[in-house]
Amino acid sequence: MVIYFRGCLARERLHGISRATEKILRAAGLEYRVLDEESCCGSVLLRTGFLEEAEIQISRTGSMLDGEEVVVSCAGCYRTLSRDYRERGYNIAVKHISQLIEELMAEGRIEFEKTDLKVTYHDPCHLSRHSDERDTSRAILMELTDFREMEHHGRDSRCCGAGGGLRSAQPDVSSAVASSRIEEAEGTGADVLCTSCPFCSLNLGARSMRVMDITELLSELIRRRNVE
Repeated sequence: MVIYFRGCLARERLHGISRATEKILRAAGLEYRVLDEESCCGSVLLRTGFLEEAEIQISRTGSMLDGEEVVVSCAGCYRTLSRDYRERGYNIAVKHISQLIEELMAEGRIEFEKTDLKVTYHDPCHLSRHSDERDTSRAILMELTDFREMEHHGRDSRCCGAGGGLRSAQPDVSSAVASSRIEEAEGTGADVLCTSCPFCSLNLGARSMRVMDITELLSELIRRRNVE
């Protein structure tokens, strides 16, 4: 049984992401559990220089997850649990939800309907640059949607503007960065900007373009036989 580690945003604010993820896991018949006592992985504390506080948080969460198989919604959680926790001696088998979905599709455990929806993809920094994970979400979307690539993508993708504490410290700058990214996405002719990080969804959302987490999009495309 795997642990679905929702992450702070999907757990506390962007409930559509956690609901969509659990819908997909149930449709695939995957046994999973969530932690009632789930707490932050410490990613934001690490990236913003609160190192002592981060170590306390890592110790707390690490004791819950050590030796477990874990799937995450958040790109920041993925990078932190797979790299920073490993460097501190924790043994956690971590997958981003997109990686797990790709495996479930390959095994025939879940199927999705194709759509003519025009979709472009925003690479989260914690996946594309920090974890060399650029292909999985993109491959799924290319198979199922009318996919449109932005000029800046993969390792060259522009940031959403939320990372490194920028959204909290300099909201005007953060908003301007997000608006620039939305303009680039709109230039592809896409109907939807899809991403695989709740922080990106939050900062890019509520603008002139529909923004969805990949789980939110895929949960709408599950073949009926998977939910019967």
